[in-house]
Amino acid sequence: MSSSTSPGVVERVQNFVSENRRAVIIGTAAALVAIGGVAYYASTSRGPKGGDVEKGERKKDKKKKKRKGTKGGEGPILEERTASLPDDPEFKWTLDDIAGMSAEERTKSAASLKTRGNSAYGQRKFDTAVHYYTRAIEVTPKPEPVFYSNRAACYVNMSPPQYEKVVADCDEALKLDKAYVKALNRRATAFEGLGKLTEALRDYTAVAILEKFSNDSASATVERVVKKLATQEAHDIISTRERRLPSYTFISAYFGAFRPRPLPTLPENPSQGDKTLIMSLEALGAGDYAHSLSLINEALEQGISWDAGKAEALNLRGTFKFLMADVDGAKEDFLASIKLQPSLTQTWVKIASVYMEQGDPKKAFEAFDQAIKHNPNDPDIYYHRGQVLFIMNEFDEAAENYTKSTELDNQFVFSQIQLAVAQYKAGQTPAAIVTFRKTLEAFPQRSEPANYYGELLLDQHRYPDSVQEFDRAIEIEQSRPRPPPINVLPYVNKGLALFQWKQDHGAAERCCQEALRLDPECEAAVATLAQLSLQQGKIDVAMEMFERQVALARSEPELANAISYKVATVAQMQFMKNYPELAQDLTQLANTMR
Repeated sequence: MSSSTSPGVVERVQNFVSENRRAVIIGTAAALVAIGGVAYYASTSRGPKGGDVEKGERKKDKKKKKRKGTKGGEGPILEERTASLPDDPEFKWTLDDIAGMSAEERTKSAASLKTRGNSAYGQRKFDTAVHYYTRAIEVTPKPEPVFYSNRAACYVNMSPPQYEKVVADCDEALKLDKAYVKALNRRATAFEGLGKLTEALRDYTAVAILEKFSNDSASATVERVVKKLATQEAHDIISTRERRLPSYTFISAYFGAFRPRPLPTLPENPSQGDKTLIMSLEALGAGDYAHSLSLINEALEQGISWDAGKAEALNLRGTFKFLMADVDGAKEDFLASIKLQPSLTQTWVKIASVYMEQGDPKKAFEAFDQAIKHNPNDPDIYYHRGQVLFIMNEFDEAAENYTKSTELDNQFVFSQIQLAVAQYKAGQTPAAIVTFRKTLEAFPQRSEPANYYGELLLDQHRYPDSVQEFDRAIEIEQSRPRPPPINVLPYVNKGLALFQWKQDHGAAERCCQEALRLDPECEAAVATLAQLSLQQGKIDVAMEMFERQVALARSEPELANAISYKVATVAQMQFMKNYPELAQDLTQLANTMR
């Protein structure tokens, strides 16, 4: 566990996104219209007021339990009851017969056929209902969207569902009334059944926006399909993408969570691999992570002559693999390192991270126990065990471990910062503030205490004080000798603080842009800038940021999260392309929800 797993800027960005999700979605749609120059409102139909087959079904469903073998809503009905075609003279009309009828007669006959179709649907005689709706379509002098939508409902409920026919009928219904919510829902269901998730999301999104997000079920469906689509796309990308190191900010946070150790002592006659190992560790200490990775791979290829050195090399290579989301490869290297040198407690700590990544906290704590068995006085063990307890919301136990770590070594800033954060999360705010102030005094040349203290103040809505702490952190970072590169997280935090305090989009954007200038791969800055751009209707910038998030994402869950915002925005863009007349309506809705 690195210090980056604490409730820092990444969590704050996630909270910002969560709190503004609905306003962002609606605001995006409204902004897209403005980009196109459309600024008028035209009333649109929300589908026929009566005659939809679902209306009667819903009333019945409230009075009786669902039948065995059925699925709620329009899911496939497994025990469909069919009937032979009725002996009805209306089925025997020829096209010539229909052509000879007056418009009034045709309208009356079509309404009669629709009523019979609804009755057959209510009895789950879907084949019969289809034939009635088909005749209604043939007879009516003016095409009615409800006839196509009702027939689509029959195809949805057949066993197996006939999704292609559902799509075709809903297409026809939507040509006649593009705001027909039931037809959009049925077509979305069919697209999802066909595995066409992008098309399904487009229609589900349209339904949610047309209903002004008043239907929680529609909003939940959008979320579900976004997650499904993003998870699928993330898996496809991860399985083919070349592994690479994450941002400098992320890597430095990870390595910074371990106390520095002296370089290993070389054997009397070191091999070339031994010397390359030392060079790799020196590059690591200088913050030249790409060079360190290249050298450690080279060292292992050249061969390391003594077991302790090889254990160190495997530890470092495994760490880089872990940072590149190669969890299985990292685990293999860590286990090999432990086998060569069981007393290397740092490897036990890191394999605990692997077990947590794999969702196995029991084995993680067993690894910590093994580390303590070999060296009970290693302060890193207790710090990282505290981190695991922290992410499990065991804040009191986490605080005990941070305290133990500090007792063993009071020169490590992160154990003291995390103690204050754990106290705050446990509801001990006065104690947390005291701990932070002591840490600020003990480490005046470190930016991290001011940055994290600023986050506590921001969480309490003490905006001027939080900005002051973030400025202090920035000043300390700017005054540090280079290399290593500057830590840019205080810039992102300051941007979020200014936005929450003054709704100052411009100032928040400038902070994030400065962070990206200093560290072009800072995920938190990219994520925040994407959301700020959406709120301002800067869709082109937001989409660029989403693409950058996708490129920067380290793990499959992170990648899925980034993709989810991208695909949701694309669906909203498609909505506004299809419904430009809703600009004023959506703008007003967005303003009320911000």
